[in-house]
Amino acid sequence: MQATVGDHLLVHGRIVGQHDRVAEVIEVLGQQGSPPYRVRFEDGHESLMSPGPDCVVQHHEDTPR
Repeated sequence: MQATVGDHLLVHGRIVGQHDRVAEVIEVLGQQGSPPYRVRFEDGHESLMSPGPDCVVQHHEDTPR
């Protein structure tokens, strides 16, 4: 998985009824765009994240405005 600052990570809910979450990549800590990433979720919460198979990168030029 490769991401850059400004990309969004779409984290799919893992159980029935759990909503998808969107986080913006605010810092890339791995080499050449690799995880881990410092992200900010829509509610303002910040976290370090190493995304798994339930996550999709939406590159900032692909994100609808």
